[in-house]
Amino acid sequence: MSLKEPFAAGDSVIHRLDPRAKIVVAALFAVLIAAATTYATALAGLALALICLALARLPLRQVLVRLLVVNSFIIFLWVVLPLTYPGDPLWRLGPLTATRQGVIFTGLITLKSNAIIIALIALVATIPVVTLGQALHRLKVPDKLSHLLLFTYRYIHVFEQEYQRLVQAMKIRGFQPRTDLHTYRSYGYLAAMLLVRSFDRAERVFQAMLCRGFSGTFYSLKTFSWQLRDHLFLAGSLPVLAGLL
Repeated sequence: MSLKEPFAAGDSVIHRLDPRAKIVVAALFAVLIAAATTYATALAGLALALICLALARLPLRQVLVRLLVVNSFIIFLWVVLPLTYPGDPLWRLGPLTATRQGVIFTGLITLKSNAIIIALIALVATIPVVTLGQALHRLKVPDKLSHLLLFTYRYIHVFEQEYQRLVQAMKIRGFQPRTDLHTYRSYGYLAAMLLVRSFDRAERVFQAMLCRGFSGTFYSLKTFSWQLRDHLFLAGSLPVLAGLL
């Protein structure tokens, strides 16, 4: 069983690009947009991200679902920041006062967050996770980080299944969650048991790898080769990213 990667399969222009080129451009874009302080830069970044999304030809519904998850957290910023950010009063509701600077700042965060997420979906989510780990290794990212990414992807669904089994066992024994000390203690035991079983499985996996001669290096039959489209993608992206400055 493997985790689903709904955006990794495809034959669009973005999918055919070299993963290393997409990772470099996505990282530079995220840094520049995160550091942006003007609406012009944020809007330009959002426009560029939408262009990449259109070129990737991803299923719009699944993209919107992921954007909805991100923006559900941003809603809390709209509730808090306008009321706590210092500036000129925009409107008052009893003891609460929203400032114009707070609304502007929150709007800027909203634009930047959506631009970064859309760009990462278009550029990084279109790379299979295994290929992503190998590409990071080729980009000289420390081996331990690359291995951690690959192992997390490989075993996170295993731990999720283990969690579901433990929860099902609790329900069979008549457990019903409530807001009392017994419920909190039971969930604490659940988290501790999941941690212990995860550690035990990690030890078994590591010992199995050592028995198979693992020496800290993953070998892959997949090769990366720069093609004309990758050169054109970088040659076009770098000036555009520089223009965001």
